[in-house]
Amino acid sequence: MHLWLGLFIGILILIISLTGALYVFKDEIENYNRKEFIYHQEQDVENKEVLPIRSLEKLIDNQVNEKFPLHWVEIPLDKKKSYKFYWYEHNTHAWNYFDEFPVYKLAYVNPYNGQILKIYDEKNGFFNIVKMIHWSFLLKMDWGKYVVGIPVLIYIIMLISGIVLWWPKNKSARKQRIWFRWKNIKNWKRKNYDLHNIFGFYTSIFGLLFAITGLFYSYLLVGQIIYAIFTLGSDPAPNFSNITTQAPIEMRTYQTLDKINAKVNNLYPNAESFSFDLGHPHIDNHEHPNFQIYVKHLPGVYYKNSLLIFDENSGELLKNYDPEDKNLGEKVIAANYDIHVGSIAGLPTKILAFVVSLLIASMPVTGFLIWKGRKNRKVKSI
Repeated sequence: MHLWLGLFIGILILIISLTGALYVFKDEIENYNRKEFIYHQEQDVENKEVLPIRSLEKLIDNQVNEKFPLHWVEIPLDKKKSYKFYWYEHNTHAWNYFDEFPVYKLAYVNPYNGQILKIYDEKNGFFNIVKMIHWSFLLKMDWGKYVVGIPVLIYIIMLISGIVLWWPKNKSARKQRIWFRWKNIKNWKRKNYDLHNIFGFYTSIFGLLFAITGLFYSYLLVGQIIYAIFTLGSDPAPNFSNITTQAPIEMRTYQTLDKINAKVNNLYPNAESFSFDLGHPHIDNHEHPNFQIYVKHLPGVYYKNSLLIFDENSGELLKNYDPEDKNLGEKVIAANYDIHVGSIAGLPTKILAFVVSLLIASMPVTGFLIWKGRKNRKVKSI
């Protein structure tokens, strides 16, 4: 079972693992390459006011020739940083990644004068393509994620069967299977076999963790099971869909988004950033039950976040839901992405995730060489 499943999905696991390894340091590399645009270099910001959101929108539209409206804005709490405005459209009738997103661009904007510092085509950017290979094999997200999920499910079976095969029968065999003993071994086949066995053992627990946190994005049931485990099935998932805009649309003004912006700044002055939808119609006609804003409290991670719900017309705060309000199941779900990409504890866990992903990528290669070596040996014996 371990052999034939490995031959069946080996190349897919190789692709998933390599793209996962490439994506680990995305933030560090992009932050370095974009540092001159992430910070707007405006002077004396403590004595200046940012422009209204709708004014910034108009200034951006005047500087670019983009047929699609802006979708959302990410606002940093650090006054030295640029605002990030996104164009993002989702074509639900497409079958592949490049057709599914007619536009996905990011503009770094000086919020004090509306000047666009730089526009990046995120859709065709290296890291986003790597991410979508990893997530959906560049197929449409809605079903491509299921296609990726199938080999990952099989990979979990392989992990279990691999541990059964690895498990030593006695103490002397155990020593051989936890470290390399190559002093008197010159045969490359034996060395390759040890690489597969020993690296396979040490990466198995991390491989299982990456697989389960990855399946979270492929299958809704996985998230429900994780939540149920960490709440012991006693806590229903929170539902805020009943908290909706009640004020009449006539109350929505040019300054409504600025009122919301100011409220979030006052509530969480030490947070990293927050984002909100700019409220324009889009080609997928998506709807939101309420006007939600997620506040990201720490740089580089998402597990610590707050949810705020506003009245979209009046700009009044209807609900805020902070990390301390969440049960254990919610906290684990919130940390899923950070665990999956290795950012949960900063650079050390990112390095660990990178190394482990490369080692997992080596498993199909060393496994194939073991099979090929045995196959050739049988042919020669005939």
